[in-house]
Amino acid sequence: MRQSKMRDFEGRTVLFGGTFNPVHYGHLRPAEEVRELFSLKQILFIPSADPPLKREDIAPSEDRLRMVKMATEKNPFFDVSAMECDRPGKSYTVDTLREYIRKNPGERPLFLIGSDAFLEIPLWHNPEEIISLTDFIIIRRPGPGLETIRGLSWIRSMEETGTGEVLIRIEGAGAGGVSVFTDVTQIEISASEIRRSIREGRSIRYLVPEKVEMYIYEKGLYRVRA
Repeated sequence: MRQSKMRDFEGRTVLFGGTFNPVHYGHLRPAEEVRELFSLKQILFIPSADPPLKREDIAPSEDRLRMVKMATEKNPFFDVSAMECDRPGKSYTVDTLREYIRKNPGERPLFLIGSDAFLEIPLWHNPEEIISLTDFIIIRRPGPGLETIRGLSWIRSMEETGTGEVLIRIEGAGAGGVSVFTDVTQIEISASEIRRSIREGRSIRYLVPEKVEMYIYEKGLYRVRA
C-alpha cells in the first residue's frame, strides 16, 4: 500500500461518526486503510444516537454501540466513543466536535467522511462552524466524486500531492485548515441491503464481523422495518 507524505496528519486522532446500522466491513476496511496511509494515532468510532438526516429502520443506539465495540475490539488503533449515545437530543456533529475539543484542548480534530456525505455538509446543523472546527479525510464513495467536489462553491482550492491524494482548502476552515481526498478499497456493502437481507431471511455472513452477525440474530434486530 502507498504511504502518504502528509506529515500534518501523522499521530492524530480521526473521528468517524455514523449510524453504523449495522457496522460492516465497508466501514472497517476503509478506516484501517486510512489509519495506515496517514500514520494516524487512532480512529475513534462515534455511533450516532439520533441522526437528524436519517429516518430509516434504526436499531436502538445501545445495540449499535455494542456492535461497533464488538467489531473493533481486536484492533489496537480503533476505539469507540459513546458521547453521542450519552447526549440527549439530536446527534449533531457540531456538538460532537465541540465536546471532543473541550476534552482535548489545543487539538484540531480530523473527521473521516465519505465523498457522498461530504457533499451533504451544507445540510448539516451549523455547517460553517463544523468547517471551522475540523479538517476532513474524504474517502471516495460510489457516485459523485472528485469533480463534483471541485465544483462546490465552498471549495477554495484543490491540489494534487503526487502520492494519490488531493489537498482541499475549504472556505471558512482558517489559514491552517486543510482537508484531503483519498482513494481506498471500494467495498460496496450497503447497511440498508444488510437489513433487507435479514428481513428476507438471507445470509449476511462475510458482510459483517461474525460477532456482529450473531448479536443481530440473538437480539432479533432488523427483522421488521421500524
